[in-house]
Amino acid sequence: MTTPQENQTPRRRSPGMSPERRREMIIQTAIPLIAEYGATVTTAKIARAAGIGEGTIFRVFADKDELLQACVAEALSPEHAVRELDAIDVSLPLPDRLVEAAEALQAHMSRMGAILGSLGHRGGKHPGPVRGAGRNESTARVRAALAELLEPDRATLRRPPEQIAALFFGLLFTQLHTEAEPDLTPQELVEVFLHGVLSGSAK
Repeated sequence: MTTPQENQTPRRRSPGMSPERRREMIIQTAIPLIAEYGATVTTAKIARAAGIGEGTIFRVFADKDELLQACVAEALSPEHAVRELDAIDVSLPLPDRLVEAAEALQAHMSRMGAILGSLGHRGGKHPGPVRGAGRNESTARVRAALAELLEPDRATLRRPPEQIAALFFGLLFTQLHTEAEPDLTPQELVEVFLHGVLSGSAK
């Protein structure tokens, strides 16, 4: 005869998962939930989505606030964007490389905006890194990855790749974000960046 406890379906577990790996898994599960629900998301909801017990969250995070801050830091981390930039084929024509770079960085900015907007962060304060990159270091790493994409065309560039990368990065991050003046598409942005604002018919 089985007991009620024996009839219960056990929760999914991750045998042998290190605290660091479990922490990362919880953060990755929580980020889309935070983007959707903001700070009102419960640790119970996050635990259900991750397939773990709620108590497991508090074995790697002191409290919900620490988890939220870790998720913000992860969203601001350059790691994913840098991997995307590093994966771009440098044998592609320069315009194609820059379009792919713009797409990767715009996706990164959208992710940041979704998290920060949902939590109501103001003032641009970086809450601290998950993997060691603060605001200045994050910017430097993204610019360095962009410069690597430009390096094959160094001889044809008017300025060093590092300076061109900084200009391109600045253009991406200073676009207006309003309904009246929507962002340029990656293709439009690259065309303006490489060829200026005059149309082909302008003299």
